[in-house]
This record gives sequence, structure tokens and C-alpha cells, in this order.
Amino acid sequence: MTRITAQEEFWAGEFGDNYIDRNQSQEVLAAKIAMFARIVQRCSNVRSVRELGANIGLNILALKTLLPYATFQAIEINSQAFERLATIPGIAASNTTLFEPVEWSSVDLAFTAGVLIHINPDMLPVAYERLYEASNRYVLVAEYYNPSVVEISYRGHSGRLWKRDFAGEMMDKYPDLKLVDYGFIYHRDPAFPADDLTWFLMEKRS
Repeated sequence: MTRITAQEEFWAGEFGDNYIDRNQSQEVLAAKIAMFARIVQRCSNVRSVRELGANIGLNILALKTLLPYATFQAIEINSQAFERLATIPGIAASNTTLFEPVEWSSVDLAFTAGVLIHINPDMLPVAYERLYEASNRYVLVAEYYNPSVVEISYRGHSGRLWKRDFAGEMMDKYPDLKLVDYGFIYHRDPAFPADDLTWFLMEKRS
């Protein structure tokens, strides 16, 4: 695996290892199930899913609960997270950077969740391409939204987190992507709090 940005080195190393311990509770999984339940209600006939930047696979586990007959693919750069991810039954998983193409069939739903925000802005066009080409129908981004690009300090680190309109940029880049729905998950939600993510579900339409 060839890493080409400082951000990838960051997540492949010790910081990425520590992230695993902070994000594996049953409460986190419950919030993910609640979010994805809203999203898959707006889809039809999703039988295959790919996640770019899957960590230990909690998003996949949430979707397996909602889509029990679907097949799953996942890419994860951190080797410790990948070891956990690869134990999920029936998953095709690769321990690599999301910038590298994989020889897998395209899927009905390709997505990122809290991943694009951490990518070097110069490499976003490549990330968008990998996400777009992975899907034969739906593309989902669940990230921190801002109408303009803004960098945020991330746990004391600079150059590691940016907010922007990821979905809007993808729809500009790929005119056949059309918005299906969007939603916001608030960190003070009384039932299923999450990390202020805004999700955008798009569909390829000629």
C-alpha cells in the first residue's frame, strides 16, 4: 500500500489506532442504525454496498441489520481497524488507501461517512472519482457540511479536518448525480445523538 499524503499517514498510524477505542460503543452503533434507516428508506433495491474508509465496520454492521440480503465491500487504511473489519461475515475488505482503485464489481450504494472531511483537499477529486465509479446507482456522503471550505482544528492537529459542500462538489463534477434526499444528525438528539453529520443521498440518472 502506497500512502501519498500526510493525512493518510496520520490515520494509518497511532492516531488511527486510538480512534478505534473511542468509537465502538453500542450507543454509537444504535445511532448509526437510526441514521441509515432514514437513508435506506429513500433507496430501492439495494443489494450491494461499498464503504470507503470503513474503520472497524460499524456502518457496515448497521447496514447489515437493515439490508440483510445485501453484499458488502469495504476499504480501510488502518491495519488494526482492518483486522476487525475483515472479521465481519461475508465482507470483501481491502487494507488500502481509498485513492487506489480496486478490482471489484460496482455496487448499488457507495458511501463515505466522516472520511472526506479528513482527506487532503488536493486529493478530493480522486476521492470523488473513486466514490462515483464504485456505484452503479446511489452515492451517499455523510460528512461535516459547510457552504464554503473551512479548516477546523482536530483534536489539536491542523491540516486534518475540513468542512465543505462535498455533495455539491460531486454533483457539479458529475452532472448525472441528482440529489434524492438529505438530513442532519444532531449531537444533542435525545434518542440517537451523533456527531453533527449532514448526509446527502444522490442517484445516478441519465
